[in-house]
Amino acid sequence: MTTYIVVADAARARIFTREALTLTEQESLVHAEGRLHEGDLVTDRPGADVHESNSTSARSSGEEGAASKHENELFAKQVANHLYNARVGNSLEKLIMVAPPKFLGLLRDKLDGPTQKLVIHTLSKDLSKASLTDIQTAVSDLR
Repeated sequence: MTTYIVVADAARARIFTREALTLTEQESLVHAEGRLHEGDLVTDRPGADVHESNSTSARSSGEEGAASKHENELFAKQVANHLYNARVGNSLEKLIMVAPPKFLGLLRDKLDGPTQKLVIHTLSKDLSKASLTDIQTAVSDLR
């Protein structure tokens, strides 16, 4: 049986398959916007001079983090869609998800029902930049 292991954060998802106890990295999805700060994702107004001040900033609008949250949701949806395609292509039989708590919740929410049923374990930890050996160690007991 092929087990998929998704190790993700808001900017990168590494997709592994596990046959027996051997992990193989199949793909890496990158979402550069997930690394940007809120201020880099929104501008006060089009064409504003960088030296001008504007009293209506993103912080005063009551929507702090809205752009970052939106980007995170878009990426979670992209990863979920990738897993959906693997499931309907009959290559995904079991799923283990590893991500920081916030992104793990988003990812769970974006999975369709049949794919959610294939999740056998989740691990709330950021291993997106970890070595293959560290990831292997973290998921070795999860079967």
